[in-house]
Amino acid sequence: MPHIHELYDLTITAFIVHDGKVLLVNHPRYEMWLPVGGHVELDEDPEQALYREIEEESGLEVKILSDEPPVKANDRKFIPTPAYVDVHDANPPHKHINLVYFARALSNKHVLTAEHTDMRWLTPADLEKPEYKLSKSLKFYCREALKAAKT
Repeated sequence: MPHIHELYDLTITAFIVHDGKVLLVNHPRYEMWLPVGGHVELDEDPEQALYREIEEESGLEVKILSDEPPVKANDRKFIPTPAYVDVHDANPPHKHINLVYFARALSNKHVLTAEHTDMRWLTPADLEKPEYKLSKSLKFYCREALKAAKT
């Protein structure tokens, strides 16, 4: 999806864990290993974008690892709370305000789509391998997702 706004767009990422491994995709546009994710479109809320991106990019069924309010309300929809929020460059000067979610996959049977050139379940040791060229922040998020999935 093209950028919606001139300076900032809202995005989501999902660090999906299964059996002590985290799923990353090789993104051809950025030539990087990244989590599943993308833009929150104008006609959806962050939760809708989260599930849409996970389905479109991996085909996985997941459980989002997020606290939910202990109350039901008719006057609003509660959105799962992201684990983290960050801002990062995306074709400067354009930036993304990114909602970072952690999820547990119900199986490891992902589907490689045309959006990516490869998908892999990485172990904690794989995160340090030079061929993945993971940034410090991506390694941090992967490790935090792995910890969250253990509980």
